[in-house]
Amino acid sequence: MNVDYRVGDIVQMKKTHPCGSDRWEVLRTGVDFRIRCMGCGRVVLLPRPKFLKGVRKKQAAADSPEEV
Repeated sequence: MNVDYRVGDIVQMKKTHPCGSDRWEVLRTGVDFRIRCMGCGRVVLLPRPKFLKGVRKKQAAADSPEEV
């Protein structure tokens, strides 16, 4: 299953963060993914393969940018 992830997406990871939350906001995509914990606000940088392996599901999609 190939899912596109965009900045602003909310994803659920397989492992929970030490604060107890498993929901993360995508801050940056590319070779690495920068994600922010929705529970405590901690920011983590993960390599793309580790991020894709750890994602359980995409919970909320970011609004698509409006074309001008």
